[in-house]
Amino acid sequence: MADHTPSGPVELGASMDYAEHDKTYNLFLGMAKWGTLFCVALLAAMAFGFFTAAGFFSATVLFILILAVGGLILR
Repeated sequence: MADHTPSGPVELGASMDYAEHDKTYNLFLGMAKWGTLFCVALLAAMAFGFFTAAGFFSATVLFILILAVGGLILR
């Protein structure tokens, strides 16, 4: 007898690796979440440093503070 298990494209019924899909999707969500936090912290610190008289050191402290608080919130 011929073997009729699908081995072609998904449209034809091939088996899917759902564990790998979940792993990739979770990685994408994590990178988007942490990347967004980094960009927001960087933009806020740059605005604080450039548009006030605070200077570079204070902006760096603010950047680290935003990353720490955001990291606690996003965990």
